[in-house]
Amino acid sequence: MAEEPKFHQVEIFGQSYNLRGEGDTTYITEVAAYVDKMMREVSANTGIADTLKVAILASLNIADDYLTLKQASSSKGDDANKSISSLIKKIDLCLAEEKGR
Repeated sequence: MAEEPKFHQVEIFGQSYNLRGEGDTTYITEVAAYVDKMMREVSANTGIADTLKVAILASLNIADDYLTLKQASSSKGDDANKSISSLIKKIDLCLAEEKGR
C-alpha cells in the first residue's frame, strides 16, 4: 500500500510553507534550505528585496546549476561509452588474432 503524502512545514526566505510530499522529511527540508540559501544569496548580491524577483533570479541560478551538472554527467557518460567501445574493439581484435593462430 502506498504511503499517504504528509505535510512538511519549511521556511523559505522568511515565509512558511506547508509542502505535501512522500518519503523522507530530511530531503524535503534540504531542498527547501537550498532554495532559501539561493534566494538569500541573490538578495544579498543584488540588493533586490522584492520576493518575486528574488525567486525568479534564484530559480535561474538553480536551473543553471542543474543544467550544468546534467551536461557534465552526460559528457561523462559519453566518454565512458567511447572508452567501452574502444575496449570492446581491442578485445575483438585480440580474440580474432588468437583464433587465427
